[in-house]
Amino acid sequence: MLDYTKKEKYDRTALRVNPAKTCQPVGAMYAALGVHECMPHSHGSQGCCAFHRMFLTRHFKDPAMASTSSFTEGASVFGGGSNLKTAAKNIFDIYNPKIIAVHTTCLSETIGDDLNAFIQDIDIPEGKYMVHTNTPSYKGSHITGFSNMVASFISYLSVSSGNKNGKAVLMPGFVNPGDMRELKRLATALGVSYTMLPDTSGVLDSPMTGKFEMYPKGGTTVEEIIALGNSELTLAFGKFASEAGAETLKKKCGVPYNLLPIPIGISRTDEYIIALQAFSKTEVPYDIEEERGQLVDILIDIHPYTYNKKVAIFGDPDTVLGITEFVLEMGMIPKYVLTGTPGDAFVSAAEALFTKFGVDGCIAKAGGDLYELHQWIKEDGIDLIIGGTHGKHIARAEDIPFIRAGFPIIDRYIHSYMPLVGYKGGMRLAEMITNALMDRQDRDALEEDFEMVM
Repeated sequence: MLDYTKKEKYDRTALRVNPAKTCQPVGAMYAALGVHECMPHSHGSQGCCAFHRMFLTRHFKDPAMASTSSFTEGASVFGGGSNLKTAAKNIFDIYNPKIIAVHTTCLSETIGDDLNAFIQDIDIPEGKYMVHTNTPSYKGSHITGFSNMVASFISYLSVSSGNKNGKAVLMPGFVNPGDMRELKRLATALGVSYTMLPDTSGVLDSPMTGKFEMYPKGGTTVEEIIALGNSELTLAFGKFASEAGAETLKKKCGVPYNLLPIPIGISRTDEYIIALQAFSKTEVPYDIEEERGQLVDILIDIHPYTYNKKVAIFGDPDTVLGITEFVLEMGMIPKYVLTGTPGDAFVSAAEALFTKFGVDGCIAKAGGDLYELHQWIKEDGIDLIIGGTHGKHIARAEDIPFIRAGFPIIDRYIHSYMPLVGYKGGMRLAEMITNALMDRQDRDALEEDFEMVM
């Protein structure tokens, strides 16, 4: 499909081709699904809501429930206030959620709908809640929308009673339910009492019971979000997806935060374990030490196959930086590192990793697109691509092994159940990378060089 991508580059300032991101409402909807009995609501057209739901459903292979203000020509001209009021009444009457989380679209942002004023004017049933966040699709990315919605839940709901509850707040960032389960497992192993926000485990990886449930058992409860203001400390994973929420909780309720990288790989997981240990004042269990030792042993074993292999990594900024550091720990060279989400902090963080591990000639770019990544690969080739499904066309055109990791992965199954974080996640990622490289070595070996054991 991309066989005709040109090698020669030209200046593009107002055009993105295959931009390695999607729009803010997708992230806002994902964050809202991580709250128990929450109905995400798209304030815009039916088409926008259908796209956002489709994007999440194709990745998680589970239904993403959401509602819409269903804009028509009239709402586009005169505003969507009446649509939102009617929608809120219908949603509470028919679907009975505990809370409605409203996010805007390009259309409602462009006509200037004042969501805060609309919600103030809605007759919300007793014991129910409505929150909103602004998510114009023409700026930022789904990561920005996710970050905005998390901050809005806190801004609307969290309060401090002045009595600390001894809990930590875990803000996992834009990761899969399988990652959230692994983060919680490690926290429990170190004796940390916590609340995770948002928590899509049990929602988008819920078991088949034979019975449809509008609101599965998982998700952070509204009561838990309200009580976040009494927490001792926030551990926020990923500058792009979680810092805004942690900063909002600090400003509103005085809860300090520790900004951590998403714990992909050895050193980043070490940082998480040390932070948990500092909070709980307990010894690290042997089981966790054993997992770390196993991952180190694995990296030593596979080193002959991964050393000096060049890799291109693209996707969400926090995830890409985590994978970048992990491949550096494996002795690989992250030749090209790219995210579609804008933000200078991504480039400076990536370049700091290049310096830390002493690798030269690597390129990092934020707000980039896969067309440019393809051009880079044509100019100077690589051994492996790591990213979401949209990279498969480049991999096919250039005949390069491809590892699916990150968001979205729409042409494979099970990935959202399997963690990339923690030492266990590192083992899985190392297995996928090594096997892809060894499969390629087998495929390309001459008959006289083909061996049962390489």
